[in-house]
Amino acid sequence: MAKKPEETNRVPRAVVARDAVPARGLTPPAVRTPETDALKALAEQRLRGQRWWAGPLLRRAAKDAFRRLHPREVARNPVMFVVEIGSVLTTFLAIVDGLSGRPFGFGLQVSLWLWLTVYFANFADALAEANGRARADTLRATRTDTPARLLRNGTEEMVLATQLRKGDLVLVREGEIIPTDGEVIEGIAYVNEAAVTGESAPVLKEPGTDTRSTVIGGTQVVSDWLKIRVTADPGETFLDRMIALVEGARRQRTPNELALALLLAGLTIIFLLVVASLDAFAAYSGMLVSVIVLVALLVCLIPTTIGGLLAAIGIAGMDRVLRFNVLALSGRAVETAGDVDVLLLDKTGTITYGNRLAAEIIPVGDASRLDALIVARQSSLADETPEGRSLLALAEQLGAPPEPGLLPDAEIIPFSAETRLSGIRQGGHTYLKGAIDAVIAQSHEPVPADLQEHVDQIARRGSTPLGLLLDGRIVGVVELKDTVKPGLRQRFDELRRMGIRTVMVTGDNPVTAATIAKEAGVDDFVAEAKPEDKIRLIRQFQAEGHIVAMTGDGTNDAPALAQADVALAMASGTAAAKEAANLIDLDSNPSKLIELVVIGKQLLITRGAITTFSIANDVAKYFAIIPAIFVTTYPELGQLNIMHLANPQSAILSAVIFNALIIPALIPLAMRGVAYRPAPAAVLLRRNLLIYGLGGVIAPFIGIKLIDLLIVALGLA
Repeated sequence: MAKKPEETNRVPRAVVARDAVPARGLTPPAVRTPETDALKALAEQRLRGQRWWAGPLLRRAAKDAFRRLHPREVARNPVMFVVEIGSVLTTFLAIVDGLSGRPFGFGLQVSLWLWLTVYFANFADALAEANGRARADTLRATRTDTPARLLRNGTEEMVLATQLRKGDLVLVREGEIIPTDGEVIEGIAYVNEAAVTGESAPVLKEPGTDTRSTVIGGTQVVSDWLKIRVTADPGETFLDRMIALVEGARRQRTPNELALALLLAGLTIIFLLVVASLDAFAAYSGMLVSVIVLVALLVCLIPTTIGGLLAAIGIAGMDRVLRFNVLALSGRAVETAGDVDVLLLDKTGTITYGNRLAAEIIPVGDASRLDALIVARQSSLADETPEGRSLLALAEQLGAPPEPGLLPDAEIIPFSAETRLSGIRQGGHTYLKGAIDAVIAQSHEPVPADLQEHVDQIARRGSTPLGLLLDGRIVGVVELKDTVKPGLRQRFDELRRMGIRTVMVTGDNPVTAATIAKEAGVDDFVAEAKPEDKIRLIRQFQAEGHIVAMTGDGTNDAPALAQADVALAMASGTAAAKEAANLIDLDSNPSKLIELVVIGKQLLITRGAITTFSIANDVAKYFAIIPAIFVTTYPELGQLNIMHLANPQSAILSAVIFNALIIPALIPLAMRGVAYRPAPAAVLLRRNLLIYGLGGVIAPFIGIKLIDLLIVALGLA
């Protein structure tokens, strides 16, 4: 028979917010073992990550880029596949010229730089993926074949984690690794989640709560014990999904990326037809154009720059999200975040800190201040919530007399959604606190005339009023303050400049909601909102053509998360919420959705900027290669040689070299992303056209001329 876990160190049941001060007796243990040290080191390595220019990543990418030269790998990128075919063809022709005794130096140089063009494009992809794979390797190190205590038919059986299935019950004791994802059904303990979430402090886990009942495989119980119901089969756990998603090679391309790839393929086909027809025009004019020159022209005209960096931009964008400690379940979610124009935000925990603390105790009617302080103190003796602890401390601080504490025969009245009251009965008295309407309903005497006035004043300050009841008589009201997080007004101003509308959704009454909304600076608010109200609101915005984002962590948030275009779930939330979302915040910080919008916009802007630059810099290549090909037949075209390149061979070679070198030159921009500043779309478009459009025209003129001078100086053409 399974032995019941030891309960000597078991902590009392309590409600503790993740960022709240733990209730008495719930101090997280400072456990240090080789396992916890290893988990912490892995977490720090994952969160810190390696910079893309780190030596190990560069070496890994350099080797991987050679492997990707295989036609099967390059064929995934139509633009680069055409370049590789051209590389093979020019290499073959250069070798034939060499064997035939004809000059082959020019052909050999062109073929070399064409191969380097393909290699640099592969290197950009490999470098972006190497970072993700390094992170995946770190996470994979935490995923071992952990032994598990399987509870079956009243017995405890040791099995491997790979043998567990959904619905199985497992027992995890202090110091043991949680074998797989699950839901706590019994016990209470602190869990070290550093290996997955990066959270350094242990997190309280207990049954019956949305945000603290789920556990992740690979984390470690550092105090007491937990009985867990398995919620994921092998290969489907949170850690398995995380490993697969951070590896860029398994990333699915987004619709925008696919559309751009289709456009690039279309442009490549068009230029292929144009270049192929040039040979006929040249023959008609009585001139002979070598195949090597035509291939060089084709490669310089097709959009090789954006074609070589397209995948790297997407992978790097996903990596930036992960560096922000958010797991994107799809690249589409990140891109969609950049298109969001309506942001639904919960008040509690997102706009405000969420831990309402007692700020003032006000007597009402003919009750004395002492009566109000006594009820506030006594009704909070059994309340382990942060609000209850703060009210008890405030009452004692304001002079509540040392009434008897919680007696053995006291009747505890727990808070419930039905009564919305809590307190105790002892010593022949009943001490209650709760919502104002609930207190009024329980009052046996007329409601004090000044009660509503105090309630309205508290609500206008953005606080929550709490009534105090002594033996059926209303004696006071408490102000519970929920503070707006600093800096949010500025952030909302930035979002407004982006054209994003912010809507606060809260269950508070309209007066309180209006005060918080005004203080925070949101555009609109919805008060007394229920879960079904969120879905209706999201559908209403979507029907009007808006892209909607929201956050959530509870099971009741899952339908709305599934409906939203961008849904951010908390890692500490329920399995249902995480399944419905397309982004998971490992830090469980709801306000991070604001940052994700910026990252999404940065990804879209980066892709647009490099696409603009790539197309614009083709203009300079026209002025370099076209005159070089036809100047002998049509001397008038020499006037197009505005860069005054030395000779036709140096002009063609300079253009090919610049076309190859611009790809690695733009890798830092693709990996880091274009800096984003909140502004209307029209302003951003003008700025990008000026910087990357005009810059894309000017830079090649300068670059090609400098390369031409170097080629002539070295005697290469």
